[in-house]
Amino acid sequence: MENKDLEFSLSPVPQKHRSGFWKILAVMLGLTFFSASMWAGGTLGNGLSFKTFILVILAGNLLLGIYTGALAHIAAKTGLSTHLLTKYAFGVKGSYLSSFLLATTQVGWFGVGVAMFAVPVYKATGINLYLLIVLSGMLMTLTAIYGMKALAILGMVAVPAIAILGGYSVSEATETIGGMEGLMAYQPVQGLGIAAALTICIGSFVSAGTLTPDFTRFAKTPKSAVTATGIAFFLGNSLMFLFGAIGAMTYGKSDISDVMFLQGLILPAIIVLGLNIWTTNENALYASSLGYTTITKWGRNKFVVFNGILGTIAAMWLYNNFTGFLTVLGSALPSIGAIIIADYFFLSREKYKRKFEKMTFKSVNWMAILAWAGGVAAAELVPGIAPINGLVGSIILYVVLMKSAPLFAPKTVRKLNEKVS
Repeated sequence: MENKDLEFSLSPVPQKHRSGFWKILAVMLGLTFFSASMWAGGTLGNGLSFKTFILVILAGNLLLGIYTGALAHIAAKTGLSTHLLTKYAFGVKGSYLSSFLLATTQVGWFGVGVAMFAVPVYKATGINLYLLIVLSGMLMTLTAIYGMKALAILGMVAVPAIAILGGYSVSEATETIGGMEGLMAYQPVQGLGIAAALTICIGSFVSAGTLTPDFTRFAKTPKSAVTATGIAFFLGNSLMFLFGAIGAMTYGKSDISDVMFLQGLILPAIIVLGLNIWTTNENALYASSLGYTTITKWGRNKFVVFNGILGTIAAMWLYNNFTGFLTVLGSALPSIGAIIIADYFFLSREKYKRKFEKMTFKSVNWMAILAWAGGVAAAELVPGIAPINGLVGSIILYVVLMKSAPLFAPKTVRKLNEKVS
């Protein structure tokens, strides 16, 4: 009970329980220093020239940084998780839809992470793959029970370790391909379009980005929350893409573990990548447990265990369908964060200043549901960059629908509203 209370699953985080910049940065870097980002970077490296790749990851992660930075600001101001923030725009029961989608995708990310740890260990040692999946899934689940304190400690250990190993791997790959001259001369065998590349770049972390408030609500100030988030998503995530891409350009392998095999780095890679994946999987289980706790009001730790088991069972399926999983994330999830941003910055900032415990929320705000559905449709059907289409489409639709709603209300309701105002 005490652990659940200290994570403030159903209430704002009080100032006395907030953390300084460095702890928040360690958590956010632990989130973004993820091997799957290196894998996505490898996919881009196989399909783009080096110059185009640099432009894509800088543009994509800048947009991710702006999106997550806006959410970080709201979270630090209010002390609320993503799942509690959605109550303002979506309503109490309406927020269950967004919480379910976000929490479920984080279980999926957990499964991808478990497999990404187990597969290279299996290749290196020959130990039964499914035994490794079960053991690593169990260990990651157990440590996730300890919440934000464990996230900060693991981040402080894993982030420097992966930076050193990734830097060494990039140095080796760059030397093998012929230095910077070789990288600049690199041309992919089969090209990847800019829109598709940006969709992979943004879609690879837009799911976790939408859950930024779950972690930055513990920041003492909005400035420290936004700064830590910007560094993590713009610089940290770009670095992960770079590590994966240069290995792919040099060796033709998009899987970072295959690259490190060829470089003779598999044993240190198992240790360091294991820590790296562990930190992100901790974040994934933590965020997913908050989502289901918000819906059911059951204890957070129960969902940590349940989600860990479910993600472990589905690990290999998720691992083998990773690209399709990113496409789903890129189209379905940005709309949720976009609506939170639109509601806070463009429509209703004053109501966020009231005490959360005294707020009276709608049951369902159908305008938000429609805006979410419209954003998903824009991501799927409008040509261009799917996640950006979803973000922009949802913001415009939500603002227009909320501004227009009073015009379509019954006359008696409109007159009553006019008298009240």
